[in-house]
Amino acid sequence: MAPPWFEVPPPGYGGIERICHEIVEGLVARGHEVTLVAVGSSVTAARLVAPLPKPPSGLGRPEGPGEEARWAALVHRALEKLAVDVVHDHSLAGPLAGMGRSVPTVVTCHGAFHAWVEDYYAALGMPLIAISEAQRRAAPGLPWVATIHNAIAVAAWPFRAAKDGYALFLGRMSPEKGAHLAPEVARAAGVPLVVAAKCNEPDELRYFEEKVAPRFGPETTWAGVAAGARRAELIARARCLLVPVQWEEPFGLALVEALACGTPVVGLARGAVPEIVRHGRTGWVAQDVEELAAFVARAGEIDPHACRADAVARFDIPAFVARHEDAYRRVLDGAAS
Repeated sequence: MAPPWFEVPPPGYGGIERICHEIVEGLVARGHEVTLVAVGSSVTAARLVAPLPKPPSGLGRPEGPGEEARWAALVHRALEKLAVDVVHDHSLAGPLAGMGRSVPTVVTCHGAFHAWVEDYYAALGMPLIAISEAQRRAAPGLPWVATIHNAIAVAAWPFRAAKDGYALFLGRMSPEKGAHLAPEVARAAGVPLVVAAKCNEPDELRYFEEKVAPRFGPETTWAGVAAGARRAELIARARCLLVPVQWEEPFGLALVEALACGTPVVGLARGAVPEIVRHGRTGWVAQDVEELAAFVARAGEIDPHACRADAVARFDIPAFVARHEDAYRRVLDGAAS
């Protein structure tokens, strides 16, 4: 069960949908019969059930909760017609469709834990998969069945040992991602900056125009949304991925993409950043913005080959899919770790 906001796989932004794609395609490749419930333009080797013909437009808008509720209702109808052994839900409201049903359901939690979120998952009472230990520590009393880091197909990302001189900010144009800090950090480090970010929702546009763009200088390049081969090239050529994150982000898929390309990650010690980055080996973990700038200047000390090797060892698809198989067995056996 994917969220309704983007296709699977997404054409650009949409980390959760990309994760759904990797799990589904990996399970199909290992011989499982898989049904993907997602919006209608999704492409998959599994059987596709599409309750909506296209993604709704309410993400980040006032109508968002209503769209989530509608998705839960549509998922409920879809579940009535499916004969499956286990349901794996990646959406927020979708698990409501599984309450009271006999089919075992496991839910991957992709967001941070505020008080109401913890109460919601506690009320669901379903086994949960965490995407990092940092996320799991925020709500240790919930019925966790596994911690499984997000993953990518490492071989699909281009490795490049020779880097250009710029630092790269990549992500969503929002205060919690720290985009407003990136120009000042790069300027203090004495390196050019490329900013590539999703920026089409009203809040994203307002934040960009008011807080981010005014800090741009001649050394800053605005690249817009980066997807596909262009995204991979921007990452692979960068001296480092700059992650001035301002919240306890439970994971960061872009960090793993950078490691796969041999690009070190320089980020603040928030959320899962210290869990993903091996300090001094695959990047640097800073305690404050001043230290962040100093580490951006030292990004060239990190061996790109070590970054790629770490991505293969810790964040590649085969082990990722196998960990999910094990989690499904735990759920089917009624066991939790």
